[in-house]
Amino acid sequence: MNKYSICFISFFFLFFFMVLNFFLMLYFIMKNMVYFFEWEIISFNTVSVVMTILLDWMSLLFMMFVSLISSSVIYYSKSYMSSELNLSRFIYLVLLFVLSMILLIISPNMISILLGWDGLGLVSYCLVIYYQNMKSYNAGMLTALSNRIGDVLILILLSWMMNYGSWNYIFYLNFMGGEYPMKIIGGLVIIAAMTKSAQIPFSSWLPAAMAAPTPVSALVHSSTLVTAGVYLLIRFNNLLIDLFFFKFLLLFSGVTMMMAGISANYEFDLKKIIALSTLSQLGLMMSILSMGFYDLAFFHLLTHAMFKALLFLCAGVIIHMMNDNQDIRMMGGVSLYIPLTSLCLNISNLALCGIPFLAGFYSKDMILEMVSMSNLNLMIFYLYYFSTGLTMFYTIRLLMYLMVNDFNLLVTYNLYDEDYVMLKSMMILLFMSLVSGGGLSWLIFYYPYMIYLPFSLKMMVIYVTFIGLIMGYLVSMMNIHSLSKFMVTYNLSYFFVTMWFLPSLSTYGLNYYFLSFGQKLFKNMDLGWSEYYSGQGIFNVVKYNSVIYYVYQMNNFKIYLFSFVLFVVLLISLIMI
Repeated sequence: MNKYSICFISFFFLFFFMVLNFFLMLYFIMKNMVYFFEWEIISFNTVSVVMTILLDWMSLLFMMFVSLISSSVIYYSKSYMSSELNLSRFIYLVLLFVLSMILLIISPNMISILLGWDGLGLVSYCLVIYYQNMKSYNAGMLTALSNRIGDVLILILLSWMMNYGSWNYIFYLNFMGGEYPMKIIGGLVIIAAMTKSAQIPFSSWLPAAMAAPTPVSALVHSSTLVTAGVYLLIRFNNLLIDLFFFKFLLLFSGVTMMMAGISANYEFDLKKIIALSTLSQLGLMMSILSMGFYDLAFFHLLTHAMFKALLFLCAGVIIHMMNDNQDIRMMGGVSLYIPLTSLCLNISNLALCGIPFLAGFYSKDMILEMVSMSNLNLMIFYLYYFSTGLTMFYTIRLLMYLMVNDFNLLVTYNLYDEDYVMLKSMMILLFMSLVSGGGLSWLIFYYPYMIYLPFSLKMMVIYVTFIGLIMGYLVSMMNIHSLSKFMVTYNLSYFFVTMWFLPSLSTYGLNYYFLSFGQKLFKNMDLGWSEYYSGQGIFNVVKYNSVIYYVYQMNNFKIYLFSFVLFVVLLISLIMI
């Protein structure tokens, strides 16, 4: 079986699985059904190993989106990774990744959730280090170790759930919410979800994971790895709703949203801009979830998955065309050469901004209006709207660099838009980016939200969007015409580009003192005192004595004569005594 047939079989299987999930989901919503399966794998004495599966409209809908995006990504990889010798290995890794996510989605049991959770972390490490160089290894290690924190917290959570006699969390959420052990379990779930969804202070791994191939980035940042934390919190929502720690999550996710938006405006790497945009949207999901609107968080999770996957696939095409260059300052005027890809890129970017009647509009607009209607302080209100303006800011900046700026890469170039394999997979996601917002709003919400706001608050979203648009245009024109030094000093921009020094703090800041202490210990103990009084010291004594013995063993007549006289004197002295 050649490598391309594996691509096609995987695509066909996942697409069929998506269609099956779609019809099942419609049936479950109409009948208001939930299926709970228990399969006893093995029973030995009093120990039974049981696999449990929960099927309801939410898990089926999420599985449908995951399988649709992964099928598009695998079909896209057929062309994008065509020069890869081990393409089949890459496809197997992607399939393992998707299966881990599906296991996590359908599990009401913390053991099987841990298997899916840990599977995501392990396979993501393998995919991030896929291009084997030092940058990839560093990024992979940062990703793996950041996710290990969440894995350890899930393990602690498992031991706490032993108090209840079962790991099926779904049994306890409604009627044991006020108990002290359940509060500890809730806190552990929140921190574990923060590590997986890269909220502050665990944000540094998400842009680093851009070292992976672009199809993997499309999958990771839309519907799999980073959404696992949000999905777990949605499932645990009933338990967490009254938890004091949820208020901290609201603050942290709001700050993450703002930090990612600001950093994206200072970044010049195409993939990192989109990654920071994902981080900003994850902050939005987490913050609205921590206010208790789990259905809105799930709605935005699904609409965001569509246009973010499309955005990454477009970025992959552009990077291919640009001779594997990711710096947006080198690009420009791409709409003249690759019009269909530019169309997809523009629509996905506008959906991200929440332009009316695209996918992002339905979820973002409803979230912001519910925030405006909620009883919140001014700081959270400011974080939401400021971050919305920043989304428009970095999107317009990206479009100005890619579409309006002059082409700065090569003197002779050959850009073309005829890779139909890539275009077909992008067109599927383009269609979903256009229609999924309206379709999901009809499916998810049984009744429309009653939102009653004064005119100024109702128009607030439009105001901040227009301010972001104008600022993005002005700053882009200044940057393109080399006036960026007028805007900010180098140090301030470095502070924002490095995400408030988070990568340095989470790597160098954590391990420097331990490593330097270890170096001093090695120098002063292993190579110092212990060496002097053990191995090296004994060696020096033996060496010194062996020199003396060697002098005696040299065949020198004077030494033998002197030894003989000494022996005779010693013998006479003994006789005399």
